[in-house]
Amino acid sequence: MRTALTRTFVGAATVFAIAAGSLAGATVSSAASEPAARPAAGTQEVSVLAVNNLGLTVGRAKNWQCFLTRAGYEPWEHAGLLGTDSWKAAQRMFNALGVSGKSKLVVDGVVGPLTIKALQRYLNKFGFGLAVDGIAGKRTSAAFYEFNRIPVPDDPRC
Repeated sequence: MRTALTRTFVGAATVFAIAAGSLAGATVSSAASEPAARPAAGTQEVSVLAVNNLGLTVGRAKNWQCFLTRAGYEPWEHAGLLGTDSWKAAQRMFNALGVSGKSKLVVDGVVGPLTIKALQRYLNKFGFGLAVDGIAGKRTSAAFYEFNRIPVPDDPRC
């Protein structure tokens, strides 16, 4: 009698496990049948980064921050890491100098295509001859690197 009771218990437990597994499988399969999220339209990925040095070393990024400070656009940071405060300062400068294009940049610290275009126009004022395409490619990064080669003196933070 004991073996019959054990077989009944094992059989009931097996049926319960199969039923539970089927329910779990149904939940997973119904979730998997949802349509996949569509990527955003566009040809270039733009993301918000905590730091975006655009190929500059820490020393050259610090030069850029000091340059912005001396030009009157305080980035509030001079550690050689171009965060949102540094890019906001650059965006303010680009707007003031009129290199932002047809409309002023939104001063948000995001290094998107419009900010890159403004940077390209700004660097072109110094003879770099960049295509103003909003893409931070090799030529733009090299020009930005070259522009920031000389340290800015007379500032204790620099």
